[in-house]
Amino acid sequence: NSELFGRVGGVTKNGITAEQIRVDRADVRSIYEGHEIAVHTLTHPNLLTVEDDAEVLRQIEQDRLNLSELAGYEVFGMAYPGGGSNCDDRVAAIVREQTPIRYARTLARTKNFDPWPDLYQYRGTLYHHADWDLLFDTGRRFLELEADRPQVFYIWGHAYEFDFFPERWEQFEAFCAMMSGRDDIFYGTNLEVLTATAGEEKIDTIQTNC
Repeated sequence: NSELFGRVGGVTKNGITAEQIRVDRADVRSIYEGHEIAVHTLTHPNLLTVEDDAEVLRQIEQDRLNLSELAGYEVFGMAYPGGGSNCDDRVAAIVREQTPIRYARTLARTKNFDPWPDLYQYRGTLYHHADWDLLFDTGRRFLELEADRPQVFYIWGHAYEFDFFPERWEQFEAFCAMMSGRDDIFYGTNLEVLTATAGEEKIDTIQTNC
């Protein structure tokens, strides 16, 4: 959120407070080197509550322009901000028709590996903390696939949430070790994977896969 750089806050859950320390603008490029930066809006509103289409567009496109300048490459991806229901056909149409963004991820999950067909209301496989009990079993199912079509294992979450479950950090590292280093898996950025599985032309803007 490019208008919130440098701010300090926190989230409290079950009596535990997790700090949310926003990075400084000057540190963005070095911190995220080798990673894909994506739009999350200027100030993190739930876009369903923003009635003015022009303001929805400003929140998205100005954030994209700000982040592109900081990243040193043009940003083409997005994750919708806010919890619960956070996008609909109206918002997705603004993203698709009025910005260069190529994909936008929602909070909804499929719990399977078929690429979601709508890149502007994209659903990943798992949200790691909400679906923690499924994480390792789902990972093993993915590793055992004998697929005849593209399959995607897409997980996401917030780093600060490990403060609520500190014992999960080592477990998550073990999960990453289990999933890594496979010759039969392509490890790519959101942009590379999602546009490829949708049959779109590859955009070579990010030099390092992660």
